[in-house]
Amino acid sequence: QVQLVESGGGLVQAGGSLRVSCAASGRTFSTYVMGWFRQAPGKEREFVAAMHWSGDTTHYADSVKGRFTISRDNSKNTMYLQMNSLKLENTAVYYCAASRYGSPWSPATGYDYWGQGTQVTTSS
Repeated sequence: QVQLVESGGGLVQAGGSLRVSCAASGRTFSTYVMGWFRQAPGKEREFVAAMHWSGDTTHYADSVKGRFTISRDNSKNTMYLQMNSLKLENTAVYYCAASRYGSPWSPATGYDYWGQGTQVTTSS
């Protein structure tokens, strides 16, 4: 059984940085696509960033390009999202997800496993 557990969320001032993590277990993820999504209150879940677990392909939402970086540590089976220059509108619950057969351009429906989410709040 695949398990994804996010951590690292919290409260940060606008302009600050935060790194959230996603610990994956239960499978060998070398062929998976891993993604980050977020959902703000009253809004639909939206794509943030994704990558092949191999690390050779990444994809970002336009709104986070140049500020967020997705990465992974194979030795720890952990994926990260480094978020810099955070804005008030980045406040949301951030979810990690795993897709067996998708691509970094897959929508949320293309992901098979989801974590429980971690809250990121940006304050002014």
